[in-house]
Amino acid sequence: MLKLFVCLLSGALFGVGLALAGMTNPIKVQDFLDISGHWDPSLAFVMGGAVAVTVLAFAWILKRNKPWLAERFYLPSAVKLDRKLVAGAAIFGVGWGLTGYCPGPAIASVLSANSEVWLFVPAMLMGGWLERVINPRHK
Repeated sequence: MLKLFVCLLSGALFGVGLALAGMTNPIKVQDFLDISGHWDPSLAFVMGGAVAVTVLAFAWILKRNKPWLAERFYLPSAVKLDRKLVAGAAIFGVGWGLTGYCPGPAIASVLSANSEVWLFVPAMLMGGWLERVINPRHK
């Protein structure tokens, strides 16, 4: 039960952070990505802050033998770039640029009055499901 509560609290904190930073506003995100037009560099500070906190937190947390609420750390093991990773990153980038949403901010925006996100999130979930059908090894 404690693990579920920590997950809920962490997700809520993440969602509030996204909203406060403006990441749930697709226009702000598109302005950040529009470097040849009306560029808004403010989200670079959000990213820089997130990277700084992550680097410091990982350095501190990984000194432990195991996490507080799990038996071991689950860290990525892939170390090489392949065609699927590059293609997936490109598709993600195109989708992010066209819509102004990526998964975290879209989910954080579900309860907003923005009907666009109500279309985006089910389509995103369907894309995730389709990937599982195409690549069943990830199940």
